Amino acid sequence: MHFRTLTSALALTAAAALALAGCSAEDAADASADSITIGYVPSWSDGKTSGFLLKDQFEKLGYDVEMQELTEAAVLYTSLAEGSIDVFSGAWTERTQAEYVAGREDDFEDLGTWYDNGTITLSVPDYVDITSLEELAPNADRFDGKIIGIEPSAGQMKHTEEVGMPAYGLDSEFSLVSSSTAAMLASVSDAVETGDDIVVTSWRPFWANEVYGLRDLEDPKGVMGTPEGIHVLATQGFTERFSDAADYAADFKLNDEAFSTLENAMTNEYEVGEEAEAVDAWIDEHPDAFPGLLAE
Repeated sequence: MHFRTLTSALALTAAAALALAGCSAEDAADASADSITIGYVPSWSDGKTSGFLLKDQFEKLGYDVEMQELTEAAVLYTSLAEGSIDVFSGAWTERTQAEYVAGREDDFEDLGTWYDNGTITLSVPDYVDITSLEELAPNADRFDGKIIGIEPSAGQMKHTEEVGMPAYGLDSEFSLVSSSTAAMLASVSDAVETGDDIVVTSWRPFWANEVYGLRDLEDPKGVMGTPEGIHVLATQGFTERFSDAADYAADFKLNDEAFSTLENAMTNEYEVGEEAEAVDAWIDEHPDAFPGLLAE
């Protein structure tokens, strides 16, 4: 567990400042006890979508909730371990992001799994006649020898490069292009519009699979991994501080249909900054999306 301490001088200064502001140290502690910070990487739509839904639900439990943008996985997990943020709801801790938790498991609390079929894949548009990872190497020229990836810090990128590609002889025929989720999707959009061949890193659940007709390539060697859970991870001590929020997160579940409708709405139907409106509209349309959903 991480503890933060103040010297007596700093404590006196803080107390004096609070007194001048017309509030007590106890008032400040109470305010902190009612405030939850949820971290997310904006381009990781599973964590962003589930995070804004949890924000809505935690607020209905009576908490003040702040959403904190973070740049990449390493920064996010460090912030969570150190308590700068309280919750991350897009944690693939079983395998894909396991390296960010390894060695500091005691810094985190696993509040529960809201989706149990998370998979990482290499995918092509439906019109591409290749169906298996085994077919990629002999057809590298069709794809300009490139697999279009996402952020280099994503656990999926490391697994694809170090495990998936060597298993199928792709490391000698392809390069894995690091970019961003947005850049990868722009490449997919352009390819689909012109009917060009493209292979990209993808995952499930992910709204783009349906929108762009992406099809997972078969993985007969099973090297991309079996399905894993997407967890709500919290900083150590969260359950003690926010017991009802922790209980709620433990029962929080979304299936493919429910999640994809919310993710697609938040990503494609509402602008950045309108995530709360997307959640409100989704709840109005899906009041029974999962047991315990707070609609009012």
